[in-house]
Amino acid sequence: MQLRAARGALNWSVRELAERSGVGAATITRYEKVDGVPRSRKENLGKLWRAFEASGVRFVSDRRSSFGLLFDIRLPDA
Repeated sequence: MQLRAARGALNWSVRELAERSGVGAATITRYEKVDGVPRSRKENLGKLWRAFEASGVRFVSDRRSSFGLLFDIRLPDA
């Protein structure tokens, strides 16, 4: 769910995320259908994580019941 939420917050299509991360669009679609952490090969989750972090989105969790996204907002110098 967080993967789809992060993609939606950035207004990215599956195709755009695939291009930015190097992970196949079919893999991303499959991951988005999984409740929880999807099984992954070849560092795909790391690639997705890095693509989002490079765009200012961070995944957060208390490792029990709360999960969410944080957004880095860059304000102009005052």
